[in-house]
Amino acid sequence: MGPEARGNDTAAAGCRAWQTSLALEGTGTSIAQARLRATEFLTHAQDQYGLPVSQQVLEITQLVVSELVTNARKYAPGPVLMELRITAHAIDIVVWDSDPTFPAARAADPGRIGEHGLEIVQAVTQDLSMDPEPVGKRITARIALRENCDASGRDLQ
Repeated sequence: MGPEARGNDTAAAGCRAWQTSLALEGTGTSIAQARLRATEFLTHAQDQYGLPVSQQVLEITQLVVSELVTNARKYAPGPVLMELRITAHAIDIVVWDSDPTFPAARAADPGRIGEHGLEIVQAVTQDLSMDPEPVGKRITARIALRENCDASGRDLQ
């Protein structure tokens, strides 16, 4: 089943946004399902709406989806919800889970095996926010669609 892109006018941003969502169960395939949904969604946005989705943005999105969903599946009981929103300038990856504890990046340690996910997400995203919810938390990672741009599309150079 392909992505269900729904258009929403975002008056505050002055542009159009498309989104899709996915509820993930506790199976071992949930991370692969999330990555596939992200790939299909970005491909659809590029093919149908002409949004500039480079191979690098696609790969960074897949990586961030993998890390955020892996953490949610590993540390939170119950379902995980993922939402993807894309505008002309950025993609937001939103992951909700039922655990209210915010993850924290550990100090850099090249000798440590594993547990570098949040460090990686912080390094490759433009913005990372964590918000409490009535049940659990919501983590939002923003990736610029164009290199050297901020989320509004302005050149950083």
